[in-house]
Amino acid sequence: MPYASAPPVVSSIASPGDADAFRALNEEWISRLFTLEEADRAVLGDPFGRIVDPGGDVLLAREPDGGTAVGCVALLAHPDAVFELAKMAVTPGAQGRGIGRRLVAAAIGRARDLGAARLFLGTNSRLAAAVHLYEDAGFVRITRDRLPVADYYARADILMELG
Repeated sequence: MPYASAPPVVSSIASPGDADAFRALNEEWISRLFTLEEADRAVLGDPFGRIVDPGGDVLLAREPDGGTAVGCVALLAHPDAVFELAKMAVTPGAQGRGIGRRLVAAAIGRARDLGAARLFLGTNSRLAAAVHLYEDAGFVRITRDRLPVADYYARADILMELG
């Protein structure tokens, strides 16, 4: 692990290259474990138009040399100051270094900066490490009727909100 002593740098996406990294990081894990849905393709294909411009953000974790993106997370803005933590990914080779934990903490802080009154997410029971990470960060499970959106990903069998 060449960067074990230096944590990744987390910052908002700012360029088409950042948008490409966000898309690639998510397409890899979603395609490997599930099926890319049309909603995935729309958001991943245009993160500035679909996430940033409507009031959300995308955070990338980069190696300290400022180069390779090794993780990402999105904050999607919904009406009434509701935000969704979504599209979190860490490259397989960088897992186990605390990058997911840093991304979740950064996303929670950024959601607060953006004025979030509520922060929710959907995940899948097959992603046990992610579920544990979210619980450690203070997310609690909710039922589908508590979701602040009508239509949601078919693969999301665990729904959570920040307690």
